[in-house]
Amino acid sequence: MNHQPTELKKDLKIRHITMISLGGIIGAGLFVGSGSLINVAGPASIFSYVFAGLLVVLVMRMLGEMSIVNPTSGSFATYAREALGPWAGYTIGWLYWFFWVIVIAVEAIGGANIIQYWFPSLPSWSVSLALTFLLTLTNLYSVKSYGEFEYWFSLIKVVSIVLFLILGGAIIFGLIPGVHSPGTTNLLHRGGFMPNGVSSIFLGIAVVMFSFMGSEIVAIAAGETAHPEKAITVATNSVIYRIIIFYLGSILVLVTILPWDSHTLLKNPFVSVLNVLNIPAAAQIMNFIVLTAVLSCLNSGLYTSSRMLFSMAQSGDAPRLFLKVSKKGVPLYAILGCTVISYISVGFNYLSPDKIFLFLVNASGGVALLVYLVIAFSQLRLRRKYEKEKPEALKIKMWLFPYLTYATILVIITLFIMMAFIDSMRSQFFLTLLIAVFVVGSFFVIRNKRSTNLLQEKKKEINLQYNERA
Repeated sequence: MNHQPTELKKDLKIRHITMISLGGIIGAGLFVGSGSLINVAGPASIFSYVFAGLLVVLVMRMLGEMSIVNPTSGSFATYAREALGPWAGYTIGWLYWFFWVIVIAVEAIGGANIIQYWFPSLPSWSVSLALTFLLTLTNLYSVKSYGEFEYWFSLIKVVSIVLFLILGGAIIFGLIPGVHSPGTTNLLHRGGFMPNGVSSIFLGIAVVMFSFMGSEIVAIAAGETAHPEKAITVATNSVIYRIIIFYLGSILVLVTILPWDSHTLLKNPFVSVLNVLNIPAAAQIMNFIVLTAVLSCLNSGLYTSSRMLFSMAQSGDAPRLFLKVSKKGVPLYAILGCTVISYISVGFNYLSPDKIFLFLVNASGGVALLVYLVIAFSQLRLRRKYEKEKPEALKIKMWLFPYLTYATILVIITLFIMMAFIDSMRSQFFLTLLIAVFVVGSFFVIRNKRSTNLLQEKKKEINLQYNERA
């Protein structure tokens, strides 16, 4: 008799979930990408992070409301299927999976570039594949090993940001002997607080939204803990101070200490701040921290994409092959499937970086906003359903429902449309739209094919019964 397990093992501890929720919002984009946004919006870039952070807080509140009622590794794809129909669950599930397998490749390539800083003779492609392979082994071993690796990756990121904020605050308030405090010079005396106008803030919001992608991972991970309610509550309630401390705090330190119009300093902003303190090997230290952020994102990408693929297989939206679970309770073939696609994507980066790989990266660029939009629409529908059927399960509620939900939907749609009018994001808008239309179309093609096959099987069954009677 076959006793092969068919369910994921609930081995993630609350400490894992807590640290995943803390570190999930700190990506390489904060350490590296923040400088380019500051160059565009100046000190007012802090407002871009405030508005984008507020939007993420609202979306996470909605997701927390649904997750505490129905904690599942399918997360928002499951809720979209329940609220909006099978096509919505299918579409957002595949788009989210696509986003993360591309992120795995991008982070593997980024990690290889960082390692080449120390070992320039190593081929970049081989390091990229090696990093993906090693973290695949971590994910294959057990969900607990994923949780442990992510715990320590996140801890390094969190401690690094906290130390950076302490050092930055000491510089700003003139508490370090021999180090000049910039005061408000960089905030107000280089063209003003908003040197490039209000439009630069709105441009920044669209850019920053992608930096926050990863906040929702905790809702997926909650499906593999023995205490999902506690895990979701901690993650949902802590998202506000995570954004305020880690993102807003860091950006405020950067724009206060560094001149916003310095392309040289803001190329590596965190390194530049450490150089103000004359810290030896500042670049080496930040390279290690950024590598940790990259490996954390790669590790989470493998986890998240495999769980989404497993959930899609459960609902019949992906091949049943991906339902196979190992003895340790991890979706074996789902993890391997995501790894293989990422290997192929890495290969495209070296074979066709300006065409195929660039197409894949740009096509995944607007997925974050589509995911947030689907979460908002799902919560709008399911909240009313939950209030009628199981009001006692609504232990986390969206504030000012339904008004804030409507407002969030309107803002997300506006941001997505704005991408079409921003030169640097226009290709992402149209390619994401193209991929989304393709995925929606494939759902109806597959459904029609299934219906035809079922009809043919039914006819065969009727004919067989008729022949037996004859």
